[in-house]
Amino acid sequence: MDLSTLDDYCIETTQAEPDLLIELVERTYSEMGYPNKLSGKTIGRTLKLLAKIAQPKRALEIGMFTGYSALSIAEGMPNDGKLICCETNPRAIEFAQSFFDRSEHGTKIQTIFGPALDIIESLEGEFDFVFIDADKRNYLNYYQAVLPLVKSGGLIIIDNSLWQGRVLDPKENSDIAVNQVNRLIAQDTRVENVHLNVRDGLNIVVKH
Repeated sequence: MDLSTLDDYCIETTQAEPDLLIELVERTYSEMGYPNKLSGKTIGRTLKLLAKIAQPKRALEIGMFTGYSALSIAEGMPNDGKLICCETNPRAIEFAQSFFDRSEHGTKIQTIFGPALDIIESLEGEFDFVFIDADKRNYLNYYQAVLPLVKSGGLIIIDNSLWQGRVLDPKENSDIAVNQVNRLIAQDTRVENVHLNVRDGLNIVVKH
């Protein structure tokens, strides 16, 4: 059985993104470097669905890139929800903002430029929903930094948690960090989780 064909089937049988997100994907591939950083349709629709179920009033995204996942999360949030996004690439921020300005959900999104760990340290109050999709070397640090800020019953969602299979034989710092956070979560009595083999891995965590 060809697993890539099954992946294509899942994409085909998942409801379509809004036209604005389809345009965002096309322009990211034509105008930006490293377009493979995009979360993709199945992850984006999963984020939207989880946000629609959880109805977070305050959410945090670590690693925004061109805004695909941010708009997906915001789409599922209530009208009075606020999503804070951390991003270190000024060009990506400018690109994303041009799409936020055109979206009915864009007013829910606030982008902060700078290293995510510094931004997290400066934030006050609790979060209902956190999405981690930034530099893999800091995945363990991000998880440990945000967990105290997540309210009971809140979600932490970690993208690329399989890291192209490198977690099975971790050698580089990024491989090791992603494997470490997965292993920690599986034993962490403060949370419960399910680790899904979707696209490049999605670790969904709920805080007790």
